[in-house]
Order: sequence, then C-alpha cells, then structure tokens
Amino acid sequence: MARRGKRGLSEEDKALWERVAASATPMDRSGAPKIAPEPAKPKPSIRRETSTTADRLPAFRIGEKASFAANPVNHSPTLSARLAHAPVRMDQATHKRMVRGKLKPQDRIDLHGMVLAEAHPALISFISSAYERNLRLVLVITGKGKDRDGGGPIPIRRGVLKHQVPSWLHAPPLGLMVLDIREAHQRHGGGGAYYVYLKRSR
Repeated sequence: MARRGKRGLSEEDKALWERVAASATPMDRSGAPKIAPEPAKPKPSIRRETSTTADRLPAFRIGEKASFAANPVNHSPTLSARLAHAPVRMDQATHKRMVRGKLKPQDRIDLHGMVLAEAHPALISFISSAYERNLRLVLVITGKGKDRDGGGPIPIRRGVLKHQVPSWLHAPPLGLMVLDIREAHQRHGGGGAYYVYLKRSR
C-alpha cells in the first residue's frame, strides 16, 4: 500500500493562521493569559558637576591646625568707609576744606576713657551747648579703642565708643542739630575723632 505523503498548508491557509495567531492572547501553563511586562522606565541621568581645584577644600588631617586665609573676605564696609561715602549734606567747598583738615574746630570734647553711660549725656550736653552758641564745626574725640577680643566665640567690637558716637549724633535729640559727620583729618585725631558740622541755630 502506497504511503500517503504529508500535505503542506496552502498559501491561503498560512495567511489565515497568521491572522488568528496575531489576534490570540498567549497563556502561561496555568491557563491564565500572559501579561506583557511594562517597558522599563529610563533612569534619570545624574549630572555630576565637576569642581575645579579652587573650589575644593584643602586637605586636612586630624590634629592639624587650621590655616586661615591671609585676606579674609569682609562684605561689611567699615565705619570709616560708610562715613566717607555718605551723601554730603553741607556746602561742597566747605566739606572739602573740612576733610582736608583746613578748617579749625571751634570747640572740642574728649570722650576717650568714658563708659557709654557717661559719654552719652556728656555728648548731648556738649552738642546742645555748641548749637545754642551757633558754632558750626566741633570735634568729638573718641579714641580708636583697644583690641579687647579675648578669642572667645563671640567677637568683641574694637572701639565701642567710636562706633556708638555716630549713631548718637544721627538719632534724636542730636540728629536735629547735626548737619554732617566725618572722620577727622590726621592733624585733628584721624580715626580717633569726628568732625561734627552743626546746623545754624538762628
């Protein structure tokens, strides 16, 4: 008996099978349909900024003394700089002569060595008297102050009286009598004294 040969799928059957296979849902061994895994989300790229040698901290070993910069950055202007750049409220020509030390103060008070509680009323009395006498330029001596910083965690400002006097001269009651304040020329005390130019009383 002749053996019947296998008959292959026709082109039409193959096309039909491919359409059925494409529409079918694959199943696992338990009979449940297979769920296609979600595509993996791309991980966000971490951008690492490269630091230059100048941005890096210097190497430091335990027990080693910390080295401080020779020229630390100080963003706060000094009192002398603030007074020098303050707006001029008096006559420009007179102001130039005053800051060059070419005007002689008509009176002076020396607060050097006084505590704040003594210096404040003494200054009020002196400026009030000078204003009543219609004086224009007086000299207030404060001294440059001593360096009293003992290295503690809270720095102590050098020259407390030197820093406090301009505030007193701007605040009432003296602020109503004072026209301008400048650091004195070297011949009149330099950084340890102030020129106080008074308004006209009459």
